[in-house]
Amino acid sequence: MTEAAEATGAAGAAARTVLVTGGGSGIGRAVAARFAADGSRVIITGRRPDALAETAADLGVEAFPCDATDPGRTAALAERIDRLDVLVNAAGGLAATPDGPPLDALLARWRADLAQNLLGAVLTTTALRERLRPGSAVISIGSIGAERRGGSYGAAKAALAAWNAFFSAEAAPHGITANVIAAGYVADTAFFGGALPEARRTALLAETHNGRAGAPEDIAATAHFLASPGARHITGQTLHVNGGAHTTR
Repeated sequence: MTEAAEATGAAGAAARTVLVTGGGSGIGRAVAARFAADGSRVIITGRRPDALAETAADLGVEAFPCDATDPGRTAALAERIDRLDVLVNAAGGLAATPDGPPLDALLARWRADLAQNLLGAVLTTTALRERLRPGSAVISIGSIGAERRGGSYGAAKAALAAWNAFFSAEAAPHGITANVIAAGYVADTAFFGGALPEARRTALLAETHNGRAGAPEDIAATAHFLASPGARHITGQTLHVNGGAHTTR
């Protein structure tokens, strides 16, 4: 039996340590709840201490306020963790449109979207790389926006998938898998700020094959599978979870 296989077996027999960035709400919260339900030690991070503390109390998990794009805070987070079995990079979202001259505002928007949706995952994963053991899994939350009509947000998520492929090749010889879950339209999150027009929602649902919006639990279930022994030969991939709104072949 290989070192990675032995570690995978050991991880399955004992409580795992799971870190979820952006774990205070939406998809991140659902992921944290899914892993907490199987007895894992779950640590959630986020930029809003109050929301983070409330979620941690609700789910019975640990919280550490941390902006994933802040190298100092990310390094401090890594110092608190001795070993890590699962890392879920769920922090991200649409950056606010800044004020200012058009080109200055455009540049600020692109920088903010790249920071939130790419660099945070890169910094966090790099800071925690030495804590990941053989048999560990790194899962990053991407978006259907990387495939179409994504603007700066979609470009950042496309770059996330490209970086994931790079990281997977680097980490796989050490028994670590790395994958991206590209989510489609997911309801019950703050992604659209609660202001999604009904016409837009209807159009998004019409694009799917199954006629429904995704739920945070759909993404959480996929993340849980990717961290399971049954997914050890899946790495370097982008898995599309969107009800058929974007298909691959």
